[in-house]
Amino acid sequence: ALPIYSKDKMWYLAKMIRGMSIDQALAQLEFNDKKGAKIMREVLLEAQDLAVRNHNVEYKSNLHIAQSFSNKGKYLKRIRYHGRGMFGIMDRVYCHYYVKLVEGPPPPGDRK
Repeated sequence: ALPIYSKDKMWYLAKMIRGMSIDQALAQLEFNDKKGAKIMREVLLEAQDLAVRNHNVEYKSNLHIAQSFSNKGKYLKRIRYHGRGMFGIMDRVYCHYYVKLVEGPPPPGDRK
C-alpha cells in the first residue's frame, strides 16, 4: 500500500538516512516521531530481510543505504464543504519511497 504522506515531508527523512549503515538508520528512525519515519522503518526492515533471503547477503548488519528518495504518488481529489453552498478542493496525497541497500560498510565522506 502507498503511504498517505507528502513526498516533500518524506524527502527530509530520506535525506537524513542516505549514506548511513542500516543499523544506524533504523536507530535514527526509531526515535523520530514523524509519521513518515514509521513507514520508512518498515520499508528498511523489509528490504533488509529481502536482501538476506533473496540476494545472498551473509550478514544483515553489513548493509548501507546507497540511495534513498521519494517521488510523487497518485493524488485523489476530494471536496471540503464550506458554508453558504461553497466548497473547496483538497488533495489526498500519496508518495512512493525507494531505497537501495548495498553490501559493505558505508564509504567515507559520503555523509554530508
